[in-house]
Amino acid sequence: MKTILINTVGLTPDMVDSRMPKLKAFSDGGFICPMEGVFPALTTTAQTSMLTGKTASEHGIVGNGWYFRELGEGWLWRQSQRLIDAPLLWQSKDMSVLKHFFWYAMNTDVSATVTPRPAYHSDGRKSPDIYTYPHDLKQQLNEKHGEFPFFNFWGPLADSRSSKWIAESFCTAFDLTNPDLGLCYLPHLDYDLQRFGNDAETLIRNLKELDDIIDIILQHFQEKDCRIIVASEYGIEDVKHAISLNVYLREAGFLSVMKNATGELIDFGSSAAFAVVDHQIAHIYCKDDETSSKVRTLLQGISGVARVLDSDGKAEMGVNHARSGELIAIADEENWFTYDYWLNDQDRPDFANTIDIHNKPGYDPRELFFDPKGGKKRAGLALARKKIGMRYQMNAIPLDTSFVKGSHGRLAKDPQKGPVFISNYKDWERETISMLDISALIQS
Repeated sequence: MKTILINTVGLTPDMVDSRMPKLKAFSDGGFICPMEGVFPALTTTAQTSMLTGKTASEHGIVGNGWYFRELGEGWLWRQSQRLIDAPLLWQSKDMSVLKHFFWYAMNTDVSATVTPRPAYHSDGRKSPDIYTYPHDLKQQLNEKHGEFPFFNFWGPLADSRSSKWIAESFCTAFDLTNPDLGLCYLPHLDYDLQRFGNDAETLIRNLKELDDIIDIILQHFQEKDCRIIVASEYGIEDVKHAISLNVYLREAGFLSVMKNATGELIDFGSSAAFAVVDHQIAHIYCKDDETSSKVRTLLQGISGVARVLDSDGKAEMGVNHARSGELIAIADEENWFTYDYWLNDQDRPDFANTIDIHNKPGYDPRELFFDPKGGKKRAGLALARKKIGMRYQMNAIPLDTSFVKGSHGRLAKDPQKGPVFISNYKDWERETISMLDISALIQS
C-alpha cells in the first residue's frame, strides 16, 4: 500500500476543529493525536527525525544550519542529503520515494525529487526556479501548473500561493513518478504565525486556506487506497522579545569582527566564541573549554535565556553531535534569538536589510516583512533596475525585531500546542505518538 506524508508545518492539534472542516472530517474518519516532537523543534531536524527515527545526536541535522568547522563558515539551508548521518527509512527497504519540497532534496538517492532552487546569474541576479529529478519533471510541472511562485515561498510576499502550487504539483509529480512513498511539505501556515502570532485574526483565514490546500491532496488520493498521514514539525509559540546573543559575546570580548566595503562581518576564525542562531535556540561555538566555561556563565546571566546546554545537556536533549556548538542556548518563553552582532547601525552588513538566507549567520524572521519605512518603494525600484539589466540591492527588510510575533525551537509544554499526527489508517491509532515512530510506521 502506498503512503502519503503531508507535512503541514505549524499545525497543532487544537487547530483541527470547525475552522478546518475538511481536515476535521478526515480525522473523524481516521484518527488524530498529539505528537511528541524532537529537539530542536526546527524544520530540517524534525523532518530528518521523521525519516530516520533518530534524534539529531545520531542523524547530525542539529538545526536548519550550523557552523561548518572545516570551512570556517556558518551556513543555513544546505540541501544535500549527504549531510544526514543516519540511514533513511527507504534505504533498508526496496521503496521508491518522491520528495516534494522536503529537506534534504539534492544529492539524494530517492527516485524523484522537487525542491526550490533559484538560478544565480553571473551578474548577481537571482531568478525563481526549481530543481527536479528526473530533470524533465520540471518542464512537465511548469507546463501544467506554471512556474513555481518562488517569491510567495519566502519573504514579505510569502503566502498560501506557494503551498497551493506545491499541493497541486505534488499530485501531478506523484502520478508521473508512481512512488511507494510521497513526501509533501506545505509551508505557508508557518509564515503568518511568525508574523502575527496565534491570536491574530489572520489565523482563521490561514487555517481555511490550509484546509482547502490539504484537501487538494486528500481528494486526489481518496480513491487510490493509500495510507495518508497529515503531520507537523512543531507549533509556533507567541513571542515578545528578541535577544542578540552575538552582541553580548562581542561586548564581552569573545566575538571578533572584520570590516570591509560591505560592513562588519563576523570573523569566525579569530573569534573565541560566537552564536549561530535558529529561532529559539542557538549553537554557541567556543574555541576551548576555558572559553566555554566563561561563556556559559555569561549566557546564564542574560534575561530571556532559559537554559544553556553543555555536553550532558545536549545528550539529554538528543542533540549531542559534533556539529553542535560546545554550548546550546534555549530561549525562555516569549523570547527568540536574533543573529545581529553589530553595535552601530552604520556598521551593519549590507545583507542585513535584504533576504539573504545564505550569508546571514542565523535565521532571520524579519525577512517576512517589508520595512514600513520605504521598504516596498525600495523593492519596486530594485525590481525596475533588475528589469532593465542594472545591478540592484533588494534592501526592503526591517531591522526592528518587534514585528516578529511567533517563533519555535523549544519543546512544547502543552501537547495541544505541539506537533500533530492525523491518519486515515486506523491500524496506527493511539493516544499519542512520537515523531521518532513515523519512520517505523511507514516501513510497516
